[in-house]
Amino acid sequence: MRHFSSLSEAETARLFHRPPQDLGLDSDPGLLATALGATLYCPGTRPDLVKDVRKQAARGVLSMVLCLEDSIADADVPAAETNVVDALVELERESRSGSTADLMLFVRVRTPEQLLSLAERAGTALDVLTGFVIPKFENTTGSAQRFLDALHTVNAAREAAVPGTRPLRIMPILESPLMIHAETRTSTLTGIQDLLQANRADVLAVRIGATDMSSAYGLRRSRDLTIYDVKVVSAVIGDIVNILGRPDGFIISGPVWEHYGSGERVLRSMLRSTPFAEADELGLRQRLLTANLDGLIREIELDLANGLLGKTVIHPSHVPLVHAMSVISHEAYLDALHISGAAGGGAAASPYKNKMNEMKPHQAWAASTLVRAAAFGVAAPDTTYVDLLEASMN
Repeated sequence: MRHFSSLSEAETARLFHRPPQDLGLDSDPGLLATALGATLYCPGTRPDLVKDVRKQAARGVLSMVLCLEDSIADADVPAAETNVVDALVELERESRSGSTADLMLFVRVRTPEQLLSLAERAGTALDVLTGFVIPKFENTTGSAQRFLDALHTVNAAREAAVPGTRPLRIMPILESPLMIHAETRTSTLTGIQDLLQANRADVLAVRIGATDMSSAYGLRRSRDLTIYDVKVVSAVIGDIVNILGRPDGFIISGPVWEHYGSGERVLRSMLRSTPFAEADELGLRQRLLTANLDGLIREIELDLANGLLGKTVIHPSHVPLVHAMSVISHEAYLDALHISGAAGGGAAASPYKNKMNEMKPHQAWAASTLVRAAAFGVAAPDTTYVDLLEASMN
C-alpha cells in the first residue's frame, strides 16, 4: 500500500521530488502510525462492509475503522458485531486468494469483553486487522488496563497458534471526562502516559475525541470554526500534546471533522485564491467552498502546527484534503536534510536562503519530517497542495 498510488507514473514524476514509500502491515510501527493519514470511520451496521473497504482502499484510503461504538445504537450492537465478523472472514478469504484491499483496518470496540468475543468469533480472520480502536481511554477505573489485558490475551493466543504472527495494536481515543475537566486532567493524562509507555509495543497511535470533549461542555463547533476556536477543547489538546506528544512520545491524530455537504455560512472563507489561480484551478477552489471544506483545510493546517498528524474523518471527500496537506514541501524536506546532517549544532541559512536553521533545536522536527516524507512523499519544487488536490480528486 502507498499514498497516492492511484496517480500514474507520469503524474507521480511531475508532482513529487520523492514519491511516498511502499508500506506493508509489517513496516516499522512508527512509519505506519505516521502514514495513517485520513482514518475513515464506517459504522459496523453498513450492509456491505467488504464492498465499502474495497471501494475506499481503491480511492486512496490507507486507514479505516469499522465502528461498533458511538455510531451504533445500543439495540443494533449484536447485529453489527455479526456483520463485522462476517466482513473480516470474507476479507480474509479474499486475501488468501490473492485479492485484497490494501489498507490498515481497525475495529472500534466498546468494552474489553467485546474485544475478546470478537477475536474468538473472527479466529484467523483477525489477520486482516491492524488492531483495535479503544474509546474513552483512561485508567482511573482500570478500564484501560483491562483493554490492554484483552489485547495481550488475543495476541498470546495468535502467537501460540502460529509463532511469529504479526501482533495487533491499539489506538486509544482520549475523550473521557476525567481527562477533559481541569481539576483531574493532569493526573489522568500522566496516568495514561505511564500506562502507554509501559505498553509501548502495543500502541500504534493516539487519537483525540473532540466530539466527546465538546459534549462535556454542551458545545458543538460549526463548519465556520475549527476545534482550535473552541478554547476549552483546544486547551485539552494542548495538554495532550504536552504530555504525550514529546519527541519520545506518540503520534497523535487530529480530531474528527464532522461536517460534509453544503450549508449556510456565517463567516467569510479564509481559503486564499492565489494558490488556486496560480495553478489555474479556481474551479476547484469554488467546489471546496461550496462544500464548506475550507474550514477543514484550515483545521488540518492548525493540527499540523500543533503537533497532530493525520485526522479522523467521516466522509470520503475529506480524505484527499488530509493527504494532500500531509505531503512534505520541497523546502521543508531540504531543511530537514540540512538539519539532520548537522547534529553537532550550529546555525546556518536554510537551503532556500529564507530562514535560519538552528541545528540542535530543530533535530526532533527534522527527524519527524523525514519520517513523514517517507510516508507521504516530498513535493516537487513547484508543486503546491492545490496541485496534489487537483490530481487526487479527479
